[in-house]
Amino acid sequence: MTSSTLHLTTPHGSKYLQQLGKHFGHKVPVTFTTTEAEVTLPFGACKMTATEADLSITVLGKSHDLERLERFVGDHLARFAFRENPTLTWQRAA
Repeated sequence: MTSSTLHLTTPHGSKYLQQLGKHFGHKVPVTFTTTEAEVTLPFGACKMTATEADLSITVLGKSHDLERLERFVGDHLARFAFRENPTLTWQRAA
C-alpha cells in the first residue's frame, strides 16, 4: 500500500470532513466524528483529520490506484470548498 496526503489550511475543516463523510456514506462504509473520518472505497481508503485551522486527508491504496484516489477525493473536496477555490497539492509518501 502507498499513501498520499493533502493539507488544506481552512477554518472549515470540520465542516468539509463531515460533508465528505455524509456524501461518501451514501455509497461506501464511512465512520466519522467532527474531527476524524475513515472511508473505505472499493479501490482504497481515505483518512481525514480536521482541526480549527486545517483539514488533512490521507489516501491509501495500491500504487496504480493512488492517482485515482487523489483525483476522486480531491474533486469532491473541491466541490464542497468551491467558495475558497482551494489549491490541492498531494504529497506522496516516499
